[in-house]
Amino acid sequence: MARQNYQFEKRKKELEKKKKKAEKLERKASKPSPEKEEPSA
Repeated sequence: MARQNYQFEKRKKELEKKKKKAEKLERKASKPSPEKEEPSA
């Protein structure tokens, strides 16, 4: 049975995390005041 490549899995997860963080930052930069745009329910 082939051994799972944990290093690869870890790297994949880290890349996903980085991507998500970058997207979040971009969204924050494009929307200076998200509180005003989103209705508080």
